[in-house]
Amino acid sequence: MQEQFYFSAFQSVKRARRGLLALVMGVVLIAGGIQHVTVHAQVAGLPDFTSIVEKAEPAVVNIRTTAKVAARSGPQGQGQDPYEMFRHFFGPDFQPPGARPPGPQQNPRNKPRTEPEERSVPRGVGSGFFISEDGYLLTNHHVVEGATDIFVTLTDAREFKAKVIGSDKRTDVALLKVEAKGMAFLPIGNAKLLKKGQWVMAIGSPFGLESTVTSGIVSALGRETGDYLPFIQTDVAVNPGNSGGPLLNLKGEVVGINAQIVSRSGGFMGISLAIPIEEAMSVVDQLRASGSVTRGRIGVQIGEVSKDVAQAIGLPKAEGALVGGVEPDAPADKAGVLPGDVITKFGDKPISRWSDLPRVVGETKPGTTSTLEVWRKGKPLTLKVTVSELKADKTAAAEPSTAKPADAVTTVLGMDVIPVKEDVQKKLRIQGGVQVTAVDAPASTAGVLEGDIILAVNDTDITTPAQFAKVVAGLDASRPVGLMVRTGDQTRWVAVRTDK
Repeated sequence: MQEQFYFSAFQSVKRARRGLLALVMGVVLIAGGIQHVTVHAQVAGLPDFTSIVEKAEPAVVNIRTTAKVAARSGPQGQGQDPYEMFRHFFGPDFQPPGARPPGPQQNPRNKPRTEPEERSVPRGVGSGFFISEDGYLLTNHHVVEGATDIFVTLTDAREFKAKVIGSDKRTDVALLKVEAKGMAFLPIGNAKLLKKGQWVMAIGSPFGLESTVTSGIVSALGRETGDYLPFIQTDVAVNPGNSGGPLLNLKGEVVGINAQIVSRSGGFMGISLAIPIEEAMSVVDQLRASGSVTRGRIGVQIGEVSKDVAQAIGLPKAEGALVGGVEPDAPADKAGVLPGDVITKFGDKPISRWSDLPRVVGETKPGTTSTLEVWRKGKPLTLKVTVSELKADKTAAAEPSTAKPADAVTTVLGMDVIPVKEDVQKKLRIQGGVQVTAVDAPASTAGVLEGDIILAVNDTDITTPAQFAKVVAGLDASRPVGLMVRTGDQTRWVAVRTDK
């Protein structure tokens, strides 16, 4: 009886173990199934670029360029006298056996030198893409700059010689044309609809490897690296030779032109930059019409507005373009813009970053009259400015003279200052101000230099050293002090902290 009991108990334990094992296996299978479903879902969510490539690839071209160079004489080059070495040892009258002795006018040493002939050499490779069926295509300015001949090769191995319709160095955009019809071309998209994390792809000729496809995501938008371009930053693999090729969205539309890489090695390191297609197409319209680009200008030198400076001058946000200098008789000068102003709006477009201003003004047609909103002495001021055409930059040359520090006044900001002579005021087109003859902390730490001219403290214009000392003595030490400083022909705001 007892044995039967032990046997029954053993069977129960055995059945329980089998049930537990089955349960564990079921959980494992379910978990494995869930993992399989998850992995499958992840794989299924990745974009398939094959259809985009099939449609876009015929419109993307390889570009190779040549340039004319002077034919140099090498050891075995054409134009080199093969017997020059013998004449070095045996004298200038040496002639090979069977050659006619040279006459007085035939001496090789007396022969007039002829100009070296030119020859074509390979200059570089790049990429491009058609934007119309009648043979117009886009690439980068730096791809075709200085080229004598430009050859465009299609994916079907056809090759055409292209001519430059127009090229713009500032935006790095070039419009080319081949004499052909019925070309496959890419639809133009909208880069303004791009978002960080979206998939994009590039087609080009990295290192001359034609029709290479790479993909990645949009890493950043509005990346500032130049005066006129807010670049699209991606992690799409782009290398030398990709320049001028298209950046495409998942609809197969062009959203940018691959133009630059950020690299320490010269090769791809995960950061590539593309020109937004809207910026490029606005340039293309002008290039197609006239072969060149006309831009507006107002004649100001600008810089960034720091948080300390914004706080010191009462600007609600650290935004806008800080005017460092105004060109005499330029549109801004005629409109009444002064050094130290902060331009916060041009027309109906706010200036959030200082780099916005050149782009907004550049897009304005010369001759247009527009409103200009500036921040001056703690409040906004609206001016009217008539935009002129951007030509060669001009620099105002003016240097303050050094006066004797006999009447120097010392302030708590660590500066000795003296009056600014009248002839210097007239030369610099300023009124009043004080000139720094010696500087120590905290002013020196903030960037004030000996010889600088202080024009204003916060919202107060400075006229004499005594008035300057009085204004400084009455300041709140817990807040940064804003000094409008003239250095040479540049005016800037400097924030000095006295609480450190």
